[in-house]
Amino acid sequence: MSNSEDDTMIPPATKKVKLNNSDELILDMLSELPDCVILHILSFLNTKDAVQTCILSVRWKDLWKHLPALIFHKSNFRTHKIFTKFVSTVLSLRDSSLALHTLDFNQGNSRLEPRVLKRIVNYAISHNVQHLGLSVTSSIAQIPLTLFSSHTLTHLNLFISTHDDIAQMSLNLPSLTYLKLSVYSGHENVFPKSLILPALTSLQLGNFAFCVGDNGCAEPFSIFDRLNSLLICGCTVKDTTTLCISSATLVTFTMYSHSYDNFYKIDLCTPSLSTFAFCGTPYQEIRGSNISSLKHVDIHSDALSNDRWPPFFLLSWLIEFTNIISLTITATSLQVLNLIPRLFKYNFPSLGKLKSLNVEIDEIQYGFRMTLCDVKLLSVKSKKKAARIRKAFSLGSEPSPAVPDGITDFLLQNSPSAEVVFIDCTKKPLRPRYL
Repeated sequence: MSNSEDDTMIPPATKKVKLNNSDELILDMLSELPDCVILHILSFLNTKDAVQTCILSVRWKDLWKHLPALIFHKSNFRTHKIFTKFVSTVLSLRDSSLALHTLDFNQGNSRLEPRVLKRIVNYAISHNVQHLGLSVTSSIAQIPLTLFSSHTLTHLNLFISTHDDIAQMSLNLPSLTYLKLSVYSGHENVFPKSLILPALTSLQLGNFAFCVGDNGCAEPFSIFDRLNSLLICGCTVKDTTTLCISSATLVTFTMYSHSYDNFYKIDLCTPSLSTFAFCGTPYQEIRGSNISSLKHVDIHSDALSNDRWPPFFLLSWLIEFTNIISLTITATSLQVLNLIPRLFKYNFPSLGKLKSLNVEIDEIQYGFRMTLCDVKLLSVKSKKKAARIRKAFSLGSEPSPAVPDGITDFLLQNSPSAEVVFIDCTKKPLRPRYL
């Protein structure tokens, strides 16, 4: 498909298109389907491609105007100007009498005019949107307040960057309905208190500060009485040291944390919590006043310096998760844990109910390899041997073995009959399976 400016606008329906025999057969088969089925299929396409189907035949001329889902991604357009003009045209020509189920808008790192953002949000909310995705370079203050008082919204993806040079990050939970507020900025972004989203079942937050409440801790999630899944990414607390996650309905809790000075406590009061997943560097203390239902834990941790805190926090988490039946953990995470001096002499009372231990053999990143190298060099006095060790770590042949000797036996000392599975993930991108 051409990237010319004309191609990004709504093509004239009278435009002729040549099809080969195979294309004609597929088009004939599609054209025999009812409109509702065709529209469902088109909803999985980006809207630029969906709109261009109007040139196929008279039957398809105005079909796109009834789309229940609109997907606008700046990456499909040559310039920001062309992109915003296309979005405006589609919103103007779409059948406004129809509800909009899904709107996914991603403008990359280009700065979006406030009036355009306001129009997009107000159009979505006024058409009873259920799934709304916004990835914009703007500020939380420019988001229309109507977004935070929707009674139909079940899935909100709000990704805000205040710096044009920060790459947008994509987090997706396709089987869930969720709210994702992700703000990447050098400024503090305070999580809004006045939210009225009664249909919300899943929530994702990125780089927010949670304010202290009357009880002396930050407790931002208790207002969502249907919350089923929660993800926080790079979040912190303000004027307190404790983040209280209090929810009677929460089942899945996922956490991203890559800050190296973001210390705070997380108090889990979540009697229905079944799954916890973590990705990043552990710098938080997790306490579970009510997590007896927690059964599955997935940990992808790392460390970029010989800091004593991440290994000890990681160990404290495993001690806290007393009733889990399955643990998935990366080899890198086990290397982090192995940094604790005399680890195997610690009293480890947990994991007595563990039935399965899945160890994902991942590629240990260069920065952490150098950390492990520095630790190993502490006991080396020969300069020649030290040079060989540095070279081996630099080339990736160390650490060897990838899983430290004795570490799985340490974890399974209270559940020796648990099944252990080693999974080679070095040939594919590795990420927590819940993200």
